[in-house]
Amino acid sequence: MTDISSRAFIFDMDGTLVDNMHVHTEAWANLLDENGVEMDRHKFLVATAGKTNREILPTVFGDISDERIAELAKRKESLYREAYLPIRKPVDGLIEFLTESKKLGVKMAVATAASNTNMEFILDGLDLRQFFMAVTTATDVTVGKPDPAMFLVSARKLGVAPKNCIVFEDAIGGFEAAHRAGMVSIGITTVNSAEDVLKCESVVEAHADFTQLSPQDLVERYVPLSVQTN
Repeated sequence: MTDISSRAFIFDMDGTLVDNMHVHTEAWANLLDENGVEMDRHKFLVATAGKTNREILPTVFGDISDERIAELAKRKESLYREAYLPIRKPVDGLIEFLTESKKLGVKMAVATAASNTNMEFILDGLDLRQFFMAVTTATDVTVGKPDPAMFLVSARKLGVAPKNCIVFEDAIGGFEAAHRAGMVSIGITTVNSAEDVLKCESVVEAHADFTQLSPQDLVERYVPLSVQTN
């Protein structure tokens, strides 16, 4: 018999479950404008994707206190949620893909550098939490992607070996984190081009959304099940 529960899908959240990275970037731009700091939006997005606020803010504002980091982070995320709320929705094909994956018995987790408040804003606001056995956020790790910790912690929570996990990501740093975790990745091209995504070592496919993806096919192709006899 085959045991598909020994296979797992681990999903990044922002830019993967939802196409919201442009809204995050606008929120950062507004925050920096408020504080007299200039930025190149695209360069900022690519450089910071997958990182936590406590990693990003000192690189922009220099040596600031933990209290100031918390204050700026709270303001930025408030700007983001206010802007994204009216247009919040899952990436095309996601609900169908998650529903089919759950029926197959594939274990699923979310691994995101987002704060718990932002995670709840997406997973609970869009009723997605029902699909996931585990959620890993910035509070669970000391550093964000490209460090592999977020994916390794997620695999451990699911009780699945890293080599038997498929990661769904949009960010270059996330693909590197998956590679360092010993996992293959499916690229979702909400931020980066398919050409750039496919250059990353862990990436085996790149898609605009989930409409053309089959959970069964992905498992059979990239983490094939071993046949066990009783």
